[in-house]
Amino acid sequence: MARVLLAMSGGVDSSVAAHLLRQAGHEVIGVFMRHGITPEVAAAAGGSSLLPVLSEPKEHKQGCCTSADAADARRVTEMLEIPFYALNFEEHFGQIIDYFVREYTVARTPNPCVMCNNWVKFGHLFSYADDIGADFVATGHYARLIPGDPPALCRGRDAEKDQSYVLFGIERDRLDRLLFPVGECLKPEIREIARELGLRVAEKKDSQEICFVQHGHHAEFVRRWRGGEADTSGQIVTTDGRAVGEHAGIEGFTIGQRKGLGVAMGEPYFVIRIEAESKQVVIGRKEELGRTTFHASEVSWLADPPAEEFACQVQIRYNSRPVDASLTLLPEKRIRVDLDHQRNAVSPGQAVVCYLGERVLGGGWIE
Repeated sequence: MARVLLAMSGGVDSSVAAHLLRQAGHEVIGVFMRHGITPEVAAAAGGSSLLPVLSEPKEHKQGCCTSADAADARRVTEMLEIPFYALNFEEHFGQIIDYFVREYTVARTPNPCVMCNNWVKFGHLFSYADDIGADFVATGHYARLIPGDPPALCRGRDAEKDQSYVLFGIERDRLDRLLFPVGECLKPEIREIARELGLRVAEKKDSQEICFVQHGHHAEFVRRWRGGEADTSGQIVTTDGRAVGEHAGIEGFTIGQRKGLGVAMGEPYFVIRIEAESKQVVIGRKEELGRTTFHASEVSWLADPPAEEFACQVQIRYNSRPVDASLTLLPEKRIRVDLDHQRNAVSPGQAVVCYLGERVLGGGWIE
């Protein structure tokens, strides 16, 4: 029997993970990571990274880490008779928000959920696990670990819920201390187990939003958090340089965006690129979105790359399908990605994750 520290979000997946771990004979300790930041608090903060815990946002959101989620997690642990602790990770979440705001300000599209995994769930949480003598850290992610040296991080059995994409940044030497109890299950199976156990979270909706931003208010959040430090407003121009409008800030746009451009072109136009220095948002027709080659930096590997150049599959967004590609290793933790087929909306700041079949090789950040 091992002592396992389980990150509990208050959702059905981590709740059933607690049951599965106990069923396997482990000593389970449930922890909930509180960030202490709600959209209203952040909006009023003007950029402070250390904020008090206030009331829940009035607008319903399918995020995580709220006090209601903490209460759900606590009820589950009481039913399963396992210890439960709420940890204050406020300062660490403040760093994630600072990253989120900084990326939008320099015309990149951030992925705070990946950074949360890298810095918090599979970073600082390990320090707490060490403090209490836990052998493993577990989560409710849909991913699998295949024994080996190091273990192979693979896609979850449920292809529709697979979360291996957001886990590429885990430190390689921590793989042998991780457990993903629901990775071999399908989502309907998890909900059925929860019903059989009588858990109230059996029908709870999955988290779909960034936990500290209200849905549809990303740009407003960035501006308020940033305060008066920078004005990123500018022109909207076409790819041939024609000015067709003005915008309130580049943080309101992402590559591939079609709706909310604020200009009428008579036909669909999309954001082709965002230029931080000139503060211009460049728009064009859909055929101008496609890319077959791009670079990524800060690449980390969970398995040794098979060669300096090799074929694999890459995924450029959480919900996108993997595509065949050729990778070339470059100096300073960079890679060149040559896609076999053109893909739209390859966004700087997003992650590109490399697979060989179901195995995650590693990933980096699109330049």
